[in-house]
Amino acid sequence: MIEITKKIISDVLTAFYQPFNFALTLAVLFMFLYLFAREKGWKNVCQQWWHAFRSESRFRRIFLLVFYTAMILFRTLLNRNMWANPLSNVIGIWGLYNEKGELTTEAIENMILFMPFIILLFWSFHDKLLDGDNHWRKIIWRSIEITFLCSLAIEFLQLLLRLGTFQLADLAYNTLGGLVGGLLYGICYKARHRK
Repeated sequence: MIEITKKIISDVLTAFYQPFNFALTLAVLFMFLYLFAREKGWKNVCQQWWHAFRSESRFRRIFLLVFYTAMILFRTLLNRNMWANPLSNVIGIWGLYNEKGELTTEAIENMILFMPFIILLFWSFHDKLLDGDNHWRKIIWRSIEITFLCSLAIEFLQLLLRLGTFQLADLAYNTLGGLVGGLLYGICYKARHRK
C-alpha cells in the first residue's frame, strides 16, 4: 500500500511539474493579450493583428522569430522530462558516434537548431544588433555572442530545472550553428544590398 501511495504521489507531482513552465509561460502571454483586448475589444484586437500581419513585413519577421524561439524552448526546456542527474554527461557527445559506438545525429541537430534562430533574429533586428555595421567581423562576433549566451542560458536552465542534461558539446554545437547562421545571413544581406 505504501509503494502504491508513493507511486501515485510521484506521478501526480510529475504530471504537475512537467507542463508547469509551458503553462506559466502561456498564461502570462495570454494575460498580456487579455489586458489589451479588454481595452480594445477582442474583435478589434484580432482585426488589428491580421491587418498588421498582412501589411507589415517587420511584424511577420518578428512573428517568425517568436514562433521559432518558442519551438527551440519547447524542444530544449518546455517539453522535457525530469532527469535524476542533469550532470550525468557534462562533456556530451562530440562526434557522430556515442560512447557505445552507435550513430547519433545529436551534434548535427544541435548545430542546425540555432542557424534559423540567428538568421531570423538578424533579419528582424538588423539595425539594433549590428548598429549599422555590416562588416563580417561584426556579424560573426554578434552571431557567436548571441548564440553562446542563449545556449548557455538554456543549458543552465536545464541544469537548474533538471530538464535534460547540461552538456558542453551542446553549447559548442549550438554556438557553431549560430556562427553558420550568421555567415548565411551575412552572405544573403550583402548579396541583396549589393544590387
